[in-house]
Amino acid sequence: MKRLKLAVIALFTLVTIGNVNAQDENNPWAVGFGVNVVDFYGGNDFVDQLKDLIGNKDWNILPSISRISAEKYIDKGISVQLAGSINKIENYAALDDSDFLYWSLDAIAKYDLNNLIGDTSQWFDPFVYLGGSYVSVDSRGEGMAHVGAGFNTWFNENLGLNFQTGTKVGFSDNIKSHYQTSLGLVIKFGGKDTDGDGVYDKDDACPEVAGLKEFNGCPDADGDGVKDSDDACPNVAGLAAMNGCPDSDGDGVADKDDMCPNSKGTKANKGCPDSDGDGVVDKHDKCATVAGPAANAGCPWPDTDGDGVLDKDDKCPTVAGVASEGGCPEKVISEEAVEAIAFTAKSILFNTGRSSFKPGVTKQLNAIVEVMNKFPKATFAIGGHTDSVGGTATNQSISEKRANAVKKYLVKKGVDASRLEAKGFGESTPVDSNKTRAGRANNRRVEIKVTN
Repeated sequence: MKRLKLAVIALFTLVTIGNVNAQDENNPWAVGFGVNVVDFYGGNDFVDQLKDLIGNKDWNILPSISRISAEKYIDKGISVQLAGSINKIENYAALDDSDFLYWSLDAIAKYDLNNLIGDTSQWFDPFVYLGGSYVSVDSRGEGMAHVGAGFNTWFNENLGLNFQTGTKVGFSDNIKSHYQTSLGLVIKFGGKDTDGDGVYDKDDACPEVAGLKEFNGCPDADGDGVKDSDDACPNVAGLAAMNGCPDSDGDGVADKDDMCPNSKGTKANKGCPDSDGDGVVDKHDKCATVAGPAANAGCPWPDTDGDGVLDKDDKCPTVAGVASEGGCPEKVISEEAVEAIAFTAKSILFNTGRSSFKPGVTKQLNAIVEVMNKFPKATFAIGGHTDSVGGTATNQSISEKRANAVKKYLVKKGVDASRLEAKGFGESTPVDSNKTRAGRANNRRVEIKVTN
């Protein structure tokens, strides 16, 4: 008895320090062997029975392996156990009143209390059980109900210590009701770990590749803390924030996606720097410190004449102008007005051999005045011309008089004289042949041209 007490004390010590691993679907099979104690009820009063159990004055124990068991985990904390035990009964109704052989066959269902009280399987694995037994004492047998509780504590993944105690109550008077307590070793097995990484296949996300428990059995080849299945760079140690890839320049762009892995840049530029912020990365920017367009390799467009119109858009890049004229100097008169004056001037007709206007010509002259007044900055040259009939000197004189006649009329109508220049060209610049009447008529003309 003294040895059994010491065993019980040792049992509770192991409970406090043991590394518990509850039997479950990972290791569904377990076998056990050990000793069992039988204690027949000493009376009908429950308190007396409890005192009798604690006092252990009439315990019956066989000092050898006297109980074996086998069990199978089913599901959700439930397992079934078959057990056989043998004992020598010396204390049946009173101390030392018998010398009987005791044996029993038990079939019970166990329920792991971790499913109710929370998972304590890392230090304690309690259970309750209910079932039936066939018990034989001194060649008298009887079926009995069997109910009780117990716990396991484990030395390692497969080997542990089992303690369970319960009561057996008969259905007839052949055998007295009694307590049966057992203490022994239990071995669990049957778990499958294909890759041998210590994570059972049921919980192994990578059952055929050895891995780490913290990654549910999956590997981390580069040891960067990101499992290979989530690691975009499984063979190179990197950062979790970069999905396991390195970021050498620390710019937030993984090296595999970084066009400039050794220069800190921006995500927008695929990891490359853009010092002047012009959208052209430094390695392609010919003016990396001065903002400029990509079309000019990151350099600003020149403006040679400084008129605010870039050379690429300036129709007059070396002469200052205005944007409205494409970088050319501002026009003092429109093309339409120039054409209108030139066309109308062709209708200025003179009397033959004179500088006086033919009837109706003043209408055309008034139209020219109106256009000139719309463009007060424009200056004009009035040229008089003749055909070749007559002497050269005479023709020169007539052409000058006709040009001045036009100028005089325009000034009279309000055109500033400083804007007008009159000059005669005689017969020197014909525009048609002087051999025909029509040609000579075309050569007798006045031309008005813009000079600025």
